[in-house]
Amino acid sequence: MTKITHITSDCLHLIMEAARSTHPREFAGLLSAEKGVISEVVILPGTISGSSHAIFQLHMAPVDFSLVGTVHSHPSFSSLASDADIELFRKYGRVHIIIAQPYTEDSWRSYTGKGDEYHLDIINK
Repeated sequence: MTKITHITSDCLHLIMEAARSTHPREFAGLLSAEKGVISEVVILPGTISGSSHAIFQLHMAPVDFSLVGTVHSHPSFSSLASDADIELFRKYGRVHIIIAQPYTEDSWRSYTGKGDEYHLDIINK
């Protein structure tokens, strides 16, 4: 299992734009990585977005071994993981991202499947 160490700037910018366009509801998706680099976001059909929640329809996820975790936005100014976020992290994937207002390169955090903060480097690719 390859360690996830980077996210592409294009992928991060897609996450920022998706969060902005969904605001004030939460945006949610799955993260896809190859060779340790997160480069895609997969949007699941039927995902429900609200002002304080996003509900994944994980049974709609494709059989894809490149899926490594989740991403979602917080319409607030906090990218700290809630207890509900950590419960999701424990159930699905190894790396998770939360982006908060103002949805910039300075307003996101990544986490492990156990809910610990995790560093990802941004690369141009």
